[in-house]
Amino acid sequence: MQKSLQLPSGYQELLQELKGRIRTAQVRAALAVNRELVLLYWSIGRDILAKQGTEGWGTRIIDRLAHDLQNEFPGIEGFSPRSLKYMRALAEAWPEEPVVQQLIAQLPWGHNVRVLDRIKDRPTREWYLRAALEHGWSQNVLVHMISGQLHEREGKALTNFKRNLPPPDSDMAQQILRDPYNFDFLTLADPFAERELERGLLIHLRDLLLELGRGFAFVGSQVPLVVDDHSFYVDLLFYHIRLHCYFVIELKTGEFQPEYAGKLGFYLSAIDGTMRTPIDGPTIGLLLCESRSGPIVEYALQNLIQPIGVSTYRVTRELPEPVREELPSVEDLQEVVNKLRSEMETLRKELADE
Repeated sequence: MQKSLQLPSGYQELLQELKGRIRTAQVRAALAVNRELVLLYWSIGRDILAKQGTEGWGTRIIDRLAHDLQNEFPGIEGFSPRSLKYMRALAEAWPEEPVVQQLIAQLPWGHNVRVLDRIKDRPTREWYLRAALEHGWSQNVLVHMISGQLHEREGKALTNFKRNLPPPDSDMAQQILRDPYNFDFLTLADPFAERELERGLLIHLRDLLLELGRGFAFVGSQVPLVVDDHSFYVDLLFYHIRLHCYFVIELKTGEFQPEYAGKLGFYLSAIDGTMRTPIDGPTIGLLLCESRSGPIVEYALQNLIQPIGVSTYRVTRELPEPVREELPSVEDLQEVVNKLRSEMETLRKELADE
């Protein structure tokens, strides 16, 4: 039986360093392969476009080209007629090679296909591709952000950041906030209480963090603040990694009221006084209400010295009880499906017999 060798001093450190170096090389190799693949697809699409423009080739030539390429490279995916049409669409959407080199080829092919499918105008396409590159979105997250029309919501909260935060932080904080926030992963009966909303967000914490955006780290809910032997509770407390500050989110049902801003300002002051360290920036607050009036929000925030933003949110409304009773149940729908399947099978057999 082989005796276990005693590891020399420094072995573990070397092993960890080599593992990290290998993983880094693997990532770089994968990125390089992806970049070359996207550039190849773009060049194929460019050539197809050019031939169709100068030689008058019709669309059916793509089917023939796909057939010949698949015969030449059997077992290699990516040369179906559908794929070739995407390559042509990519070259048509991004005719400039420098843009392809600097942006398009930095993202996986699937990301580019999803953007081509779901967005028609170039500025919006470029917005989502740059955001996906900056934030490292997966393909599913990218599709989710497009479906939620993030480009129309980002940076739209009403805030007093320019007056109460230094320029670099004020701009970043403004871009971080959205309006409205899309909590479509929640289904709540109407009317619902603030605690129901909070409980639903905590149950779906991963979805909440995805909607808040990159950089938010969850600290806690109903976080106690003790001031002069009095206890106060913050709905949701986060820490933002990029801004290096605490982020307080207060949840409200109904329309924004001016007194909400004053109470949130008190919470921010209390956190700055009891939890903030010298390396932290000023604590930022976000009020989430079902609706708000722009002028009322602006007046409410005008003289506050704490950085506060106000946004709205959307949730999925649960159908009223009378409506739910009229809808077919899952069992009813399954019975209909089974019946249709049986009728289709009978029809298929009769046609086969004939």
